[in-house]
Amino acid sequence: MNPIFSALQTSVFETMSRLARETGAVNLGQGFPDDPGPEDVRRKAADAVIAGWNQYPPMMGLPELRHACAAHYRRWQGLELDPDSEIMVTSGATEALAGALMALIAPGDEVVLFEPMYDAYLPLVSRAGGVPKFVTLTPPAFGLSEEALARAFSPRTKVALFNNPLNPTATIFSDADLDLLAAFCIRHDTVALCDEVWEHVVFDGARHRPMLARPGMRERTVKVSSAGKIFSLTGWKVGLVMAAPPLMRVLSKAHQYITFTTPPNLQAAVAYGLGKDDAYFDGMRADFQRSRDRFADGLSGLGFSVLPSVGTYFLNVDIAPLGERDDVEFCRTLVMENGVAAIPVSAFYAEAAVRNVVRFCFAKHDATLDAALERLSDRRRGG
Repeated sequence: MNPIFSALQTSVFETMSRLARETGAVNLGQGFPDDPGPEDVRRKAADAVIAGWNQYPPMMGLPELRHACAAHYRRWQGLELDPDSEIMVTSGATEALAGALMALIAPGDEVVLFEPMYDAYLPLVSRAGGVPKFVTLTPPAFGLSEEALARAFSPRTKVALFNNPLNPTATIFSDADLDLLAAFCIRHDTVALCDEVWEHVVFDGARHRPMLARPGMRERTVKVSSAGKIFSLTGWKVGLVMAAPPLMRVLSKAHQYITFTTPPNLQAAVAYGLGKDDAYFDGMRADFQRSRDRFADGLSGLGFSVLPSVGTYFLNVDIAPLGERDDVEFCRTLVMENGVAAIPVSAFYAEAAVRNVVRFCFAKHDATLDAALERLSDRRRGG
């Protein structure tokens, strides 16, 4: 058995979801919406199965999807991408990240990781032979500092794996943060591997700013996006990868020998979806923002200390004002005794540096959120 994987414990998502099933708890742990996703996009996928091509599509992705991707990111983020040499389709963003790490680092190379982090990052870096160097971010801002970056970067740093918007914290990095990280990447000749899957799920009038567009970063950035997050179809696993040709030539070799390709009917549907008008994207954000506000107001009304959420499907609460100091135990008690499943944010740190933050998913129907709030209300009353 490979010790990197054989020593891993069951993920916190699976643990909490299993407890939710066993206890009948309201599951606000794992991040997926109750909504089935846009019907027109789903119908495109269904039609393509019946009327379209179901054999191997091109390894780099259907040309129609790569051209739709180029048009989409020109429109939304001002990026100029060559669909033939700078865009690739993968079977999900996690495959894209795994392949990029295999392609970009050799055993012994250092990889900067920003924690809290998506739980797949560390085992993927280790399996690729990388040496992780952590930048530990703390609430409530979860921002970068020059001192922390200086401790993490070195002449051996080959990749900085950067998630923005940041999944576990529901925060967006500032322009100053992006410029600071870009400066370190340029200084140390480091590739920024940017997990930007939440780029469209941002609120309060925010617009995503891709690292690929920062000065000096065009040739040293790999941008990873997710159709599953863009269209709230998390089971589709269609990833979009963008990078300059010298990087893409190596990234594509890793992809070729991992999954080779992605279901063509899903690619055809995503190509259609990326061309949807502004009303879809604005409406999607408005709907999620309304759910965020509904749940945040409910939590605040119950006396929970709610941290800012400016992106993703998630809200975090600080449990320290409740007299709680162990988020794992808090979440276990919450699901077992109060019937609500949440995620301890310490699970996203390598060494559990922060133990007082708990994450809830608000991408649920009103009735689901209200049921959770009612159960949390019982907890606050001691019921």
